[in-house]
Amino acid sequence: MLILGVGNVFRGDDAAGILAARRLAQRLPQARVRECDGDLTAALDAWNGEDCVYVVDAVASGATVGTIHRFAAHADPLPACVFRGSTHAFGIADAVEMARALGQLPQQVIVYGIEASGFEQGQPLSPAVAVVVDEVVDRIVKEVASDA
Repeated sequence: MLILGVGNVFRGDDAAGILAARRLAQRLPQARVRECDGDLTAALDAWNGEDCVYVVDAVASGATVGTIHRFAAHADPLPACVFRGSTHAFGIADAVEMARALGQLPQQVIVYGIEASGFEQGQPLSPAVAVVVDEVVDRIVKEVASDA
């Protein structure tokens, strides 16, 4: 199993995915954890050979800040309304669809998107998103435990 945290710890709520991955590394020692702070073409290499991948990223869909979105990306494309903009040159939706087209998508790809309020350089994580990062971590830990 791979946990992929996406984001940039120096850009406000964009840190959410990275922080979740770091916390998951402590709570799920059996998982391989990677951080991706830029172009997600690296995700294609990171999840190569994995059966199960969890991805956590900040999103800006217009929903209430702190909303948690959960998608089974192996079953359906990620909705454009949630992943329409990315601070990454090649976002998670692009990586999923590229892997799908190449026949390299893992059997299970679960994507958690945390609705963010800001991605400004040098800003801290917003309080609403900080609380939700812990909730996403708890949800993933429970999912992994129920699949075991």
